[in-house]
Amino acid sequence: MIRLVQLELQKLLLNRTSKILIFISFILPFTVLILSSIKINVFGFFTLELGELGIFNFPIIWHITTFFASYFKFFFAIVVVSMIGNEYSNKTLKQNLIDGLSKKEFILSKFYTIVFFSLAATLLIGLATFLIGLYYSSYTEANIIFREVDFLLAYFLKLVGFFSLCLFFGMLLKRSAFALAFLVILYLLEWIIVGIITWQFNYNIAEKIHNFFPLQSMYKLIDQPIQRMVMTKFPDKADLAYDYALHFHEIVIVLGWTALFIFLSYRLLKKRDL
Repeated sequence: MIRLVQLELQKLLLNRTSKILIFISFILPFTVLILSSIKINVFGFFTLELGELGIFNFPIIWHITTFFASYFKFFFAIVVVSMIGNEYSNKTLKQNLIDGLSKKEFILSKFYTIVFFSLAATLLIGLATFLIGLYYSSYTEANIIFREVDFLLAYFLKLVGFFSLCLFFGMLLKRSAFALAFLVILYLLEWIIVGIITWQFNYNIAEKIHNFFPLQSMYKLIDQPIQRMVMTKFPDKADLAYDYALHFHEIVIVLGWTALFIFLSYRLLKKRDL
């Protein structure tokens, strides 16, 4: 596994564009550190400091940082689809196979790299969240600090699942731009199907089915924290209550899609005439 990851890292680090995108994908999530220190002057009447609003308290901070950091995954998604596009355009795929790398090892090298970068991103955002929480949170008890650390697991699985989808589209289309365009098409297609099901039946049925779709199932790992942030300031608003927790069945669905995308990528490569 280490050998395969090293092989991919050599390819990526020799490409200037990939190095820049990887750097951006790791640095941008740390903008949450900047947000935590922002002070907003409201028409000269008072100063609003985000860090003093309680949104960086434990345990809610795990939810907030992982949710917003997950939106920066699109930068590394470009790297993932470029990994495949460059293999075809530079003829390195055929050369790797000639040099003794099996098709299974080729796909695994991509997947292991995805897991490696996802794990690195998770550790970094976990460290940033922990440090911000220690500075701003009014809760210092260990059971409160680590109560919702499972959002880090959700973040990791979300990255691995999404990048595996990008890998599959990259293998299917061989071109980075087309693969990224298909992500948009898939997103629109999911919502079109939801609209049709809602029209034929009702939204509750459509929502349950929607949660099994690839992109939506990944999104459901970390539900939006906006309502929860409002609830911390207005606890009497019972109508704002919702289920934001990470559930086992949500993990299983995303793991299922991830395994399917990797398997389909391998089948495409195995059957394709290079």
